[in-house]
Amino acid sequence: MQIFRGIPPSATPVALTIGNFDGVHLGHQAMLERLEAAARERGLPACVMTFEPHPREFFMPFAAPARLTSLREKLELFEQYGVERAYICRFTHRFAHIPATEFISDLLCERLQAKWVLIGDDFRFGAQRAGDLAMLQQAGIRCGFEVDHLPSVLESELRVSSTAVRESLAEGNLELAERLLGRPYSISGRVVHGDAAGRKFGYPTANIQLKHNKPPLSGIFAVKLHGLGGEGLPGAGSLGIRPTVKNDGKPTLEVHIFNFDQQIYGKHVRVDFYHKLREERKFASLDELIEAIGNDVKQAKQYFGDK
Repeated sequence: MQIFRGIPPSATPVALTIGNFDGVHLGHQAMLERLEAAARERGLPACVMTFEPHPREFFMPFAAPARLTSLREKLELFEQYGVERAYICRFTHRFAHIPATEFISDLLCERLQAKWVLIGDDFRFGAQRAGDLAMLQQAGIRCGFEVDHLPSVLESELRVSSTAVRESLAEGNLELAERLLGRPYSISGRVVHGDAAGRKFGYPTANIQLKHNKPPLSGIFAVKLHGLGGEGLPGAGSLGIRPTVKNDGKPTLEVHIFNFDQQIYGKHVRVDFYHKLREERKFASLDELIEAIGNDVKQAKQYFGDK
């Protein structure tokens, strides 16, 4: 997959879908599948235009919702669904003030030579979100591109959306999040050096670097770690601020892998979250914390059927 920062002129016409695609949930996957099929039928490259940072992060940095996927995670998922080109538009004040008509004429028609465009039923674009499906359809008639739109995808009568995924994760309902995503919720990152507290307690952990300081879930979980070859390795994961041993309030993701004692610093791994064991809490002593960790590991093993 080719990755472009911005919208350089395309040498050939394209099939295109546009959106933030945070989480790449079932609704997004349906769009990517339709994009791939339409592009193949028309002999066009399947392309995605997305935005970085998320517009809500740009306008409301302290009130924006937790991000479900990092840019790298999102691009990896795009490639899995057959995207050939990803255009990453840097969302700035200047970009936010592009009139909807200019967005169409300059970006879609002139630079990308779009011949088929797909959007979701709630997509808006251009300054003050003035652009919508009707405007895009009218422009398509004038400029010679087809417009398609995808209605909401439902899962057990629930509209699949990034908001619904965030809410299920915040509530600890990982099973619902998995149904909405079509896969377990995951976080990817590089294994970095921590303070080795887990090893001192008898439960060594892999410390995974977080790309954002506002993860969409917290607590203690049954997880699997991928990226070390073979199938995912089961373990117990902690995602939170570790209030018993730390005072800085910075979120940390640590995974204790069962029956594993290898040096994996620098490896890029993925942690899949399967089941929430409990909320994070501050213990009165380190002895109480160590006892709780032992119980967490026992419960996680039972969840994966390893008695």
